[in-house]
Amino acid sequence: MITSTETGGATINGGGCRWCSKNDFLPEESFKSWSNYFKALQECKTRLNDRLLARSLDDTELNQIRSRSRHSMKKTLTWWDLLWFGLGAVMGAGIFVLTGLTSREQAGPAVVLSFFASGVSALLSVLCYTEFTVEIPVAGGSFAYLRVELGDFVAFIAAGNILFEYIVAGASVARLWTSYFATLCNHSPDGFRIIVSGLGENYNHLDPIAVAISIIIGFVAIASTKGSSPNPNNLSDFAPFGVRGIFKASAVLFFAYVGFDGVATMAEETKNPGRDIPIGLIGSMVITIFLYCLLAVTLCLMQPYTMIDVDAPFTMAFQTMGMNWAKYIVALGALQGMTTVLLTNIIGQARYFTYIGRTHMAPPWLTAINERTGTPVNATIVMTIANCIIALFTNLEVLSNLLSISTLFIFALVALALMVRRYYVTGETPESDRNWLIGFLVLIVGSSVVTMVYWAVTDEGWIGYVVTLPVWFFATLGLKMKVKEAKSPKIWGVPLFPWLPSASIAVNVFLLGSIDVPSFVRFGVWSLILLVYYFFVGLHASYDAAKEADREANATRMCTAEAGIVAQPA
Repeated sequence: MITSTETGGATINGGGCRWCSKNDFLPEESFKSWSNYFKALQECKTRLNDRLLARSLDDTELNQIRSRSRHSMKKTLTWWDLLWFGLGAVMGAGIFVLTGLTSREQAGPAVVLSFFASGVSALLSVLCYTEFTVEIPVAGGSFAYLRVELGDFVAFIAAGNILFEYIVAGASVARLWTSYFATLCNHSPDGFRIIVSGLGENYNHLDPIAVAISIIIGFVAIASTKGSSPNPNNLSDFAPFGVRGIFKASAVLFFAYVGFDGVATMAEETKNPGRDIPIGLIGSMVITIFLYCLLAVTLCLMQPYTMIDVDAPFTMAFQTMGMNWAKYIVALGALQGMTTVLLTNIIGQARYFTYIGRTHMAPPWLTAINERTGTPVNATIVMTIANCIIALFTNLEVLSNLLSISTLFIFALVALALMVRRYYVTGETPESDRNWLIGFLVLIVGSSVVTMVYWAVTDEGWIGYVVTLPVWFFATLGLKMKVKEAKSPKIWGVPLFPWLPSASIAVNVFLLGSIDVPSFVRFGVWSLILLVYYFFVGLHASYDAAKEADREANATRMCTAEAGIVAQPA
């Protein structure tokens, strides 16, 4: 049965739609006619001033925004489910493939340190996410957190990068699935791809198997949510590429930890968010870091780093040692792990997209929740199609670097937003505290950026760190000593606040300095596309939706007040 509801002027088909019209995608007043649209463009400056720093409220995100989907997501998950969901979202492509690439070309056996460094960075981000997720348990994840603390504009830019992160991650894992499937069949990965000479070098190996597995996983997501002979001598040349190689590999290996933020999008379906989310998020990340480091050491003990296969390192390591039977077991395990990652990835990204649609920054057609399955059907279909397109064309190296930039950028923003949340409450925080807060945050972010740039452009030398690191330290200390916390966490808070969120900003920004320049250019192009969409569509849609929500809230308050007057005795 197909039902529909009015949400902020939009008719949303609750169970996936039989037909779609313009009103499903652009229902806002600004898009009713060309004259309305041109008028909206003329008011662009006024609307931007209104929305640029407009902060949402916890209650708005928890109730008003969530209600814009006709049906609710089913609350069926416990901490045990979230723990396994976190492991399933993370354990897979990164360890099974990128270990080979980074150990052979960037870090050598010291890849274990690269995994540890990127794992610590991810763990710091997990702690920040956990406090937010417990306080605001909605499907919007970091998008909702940034709307509340840093305003609509920053949240929109983050939203675009969140979706980009998920699409790139899904496409990467899908292509890696092909690589391991090929080794299982005793073929080269390119033997299952179509090479088109007319396309660019990094985009001419078309991967139909990646498309097929993405489509299969998409259907599953719509249906439901719920040993070797080590040689220690191989470690003798432990860090052949030096410290720079370790951190360069660490920036790429951050890809291996992407996915845990998908657990945050499951908060809306969690029975007891205050208990289950901290256990699920933190527990899965600690286990993942341990397993990654253990597997990396095992691989490097099995083979010299110069002999590790880039496409399927663990499978080929067993084959090289004459253990062909183990090769097939490992390949099957890798395929199972990557299939799980693909499933959890599409589940997470569909929920992000659904929530963004609820705010009208994306078409509200995406907010549809199927009444029977409790899953966001329309968003899942759209994201599956996007995954297929990217997976068909783009190679792993391009995808992994792009993914790391988007992810590190988002994680730094979430840590910044958490510090704003603790120290600034509109209308309550004294102006002097607000000014100190701004100053210290500028120093923390600025010193982190300068450290990153210095690392990126300087092969040797340490004098720059003597300046930037003390600035970061004393800015964080000043924040702790000088500014009074305006809000305390109700259930679970980040320990050692504000040191851990500040360290998360510093580490995430620092790792950006190890990513190649072409990846930043691609990231810049994507950011430009986001800005164009925002100024021509997103700004006006979200402005209209916000004004409509204000009118509805005012009408509700007036009705409540009138009812209270009538109820009073004569």
